[in-house]
Amino acid sequence: MPRPLLVLVLAVFALVTVAAPGAAAAQTQDPVTWGVRPAAGTDHGDNRPNYSYTAEPGSTVRDAVAVANHGDRPISLLLYAADGFTTASGQLDLRPRAEKPSGLGAWVTPAQSQVEIPARSAVEVPFTIAVPADAGPGDHSGGIVTSLAVPEQSGGVSVDRRLGTRIHLRVAGEAKPVLAIGDLSVDYRGSANPIGSGSATVRFRVSNTGNLRMSAEQEVSVEGLFGLGGRQQALTVPELLPGAHLDFTVEVEEVAPFVRLDATVRLAPRVEGSAGTANPEAVTATASAWAVPWSALLVLVLLVGLFSVWRWRTRRRGATTDRRIAEAVEEALRADRAPADR
Repeated sequence: MPRPLLVLVLAVFALVTVAAPGAAAAQTQDPVTWGVRPAAGTDHGDNRPNYSYTAEPGSTVRDAVAVANHGDRPISLLLYAADGFTTASGQLDLRPRAEKPSGLGAWVTPAQSQVEIPARSAVEVPFTIAVPADAGPGDHSGGIVTSLAVPEQSGGVSVDRRLGTRIHLRVAGEAKPVLAIGDLSVDYRGSANPIGSGSATVRFRVSNTGNLRMSAEQEVSVEGLFGLGGRQQALTVPELLPGAHLDFTVEVEEVAPFVRLDATVRLAPRVEGSAGTANPEAVTATASAWAVPWSALLVLVLLVGLFSVWRWRTRRRGATTDRRIAEAVEEALRADRAPADR
């Protein structure tokens, strides 16, 4: 029987404001007046910074979320579950309410879909996580979201404010921590200075093809033939959910044009949310591009051309001079032989 893995639930109080352009000023003038946190006094302990469970496929987890109204007026909030995802900028977020959950969000069921909270008060809402019997092992992400039952109106614009807890659920089973590098390419741009360095643009995609949440430290390096003119840049891959990817564009400056350029990306993967799973080995990928110093070559061609013309003209003048000397010598010899002939 596989050893149960710790289910990590990260409570992140994230405000997500959805509004039409031009509503930014109204949003900043009317801040959110409620908060969300793990409920105290449950079987899972008090003063928890986040949720933490142990779960097997087919099991059910029961807990509660505490929602507090910090304002002077009662509020009515919708409460629902949503799937998690990684944004194009590498941030973790929750799907909007209009999108029907198909992952962890579909497993989470709050006891209430709407809650009324008096001023300066808090309520606790129980919820369950029903892990399907055929749930795949690894990390599944989602969360519980609260939003105003009646969206605010500001200048004729409807503003939907959301606040919630994000859940990362690790189902027991075979762990597969895998990060992959794809679509690696490198382009070189030379300098206007014939003997100057240029810049290299390295593009690639980092994908989480395993079943655990992963991040990584990475190094992007470029070098010319025989390792000449090497340059490096250190970057960080933020936490990626299973199935997520992130595109990178890295500009490396002061790269000398040593004819052929090699770009190498090296990842040092790290498993997030678990101290019991070993980090996988480093991953590397390499791509090449021509880095021909065209300006320098053009100057060299011009110099070679000028030298060739100079050499040709020098040899031509030398041949003419030699011919004239030979003719002069021959004429002198003929002059010396003339009396003897008479």
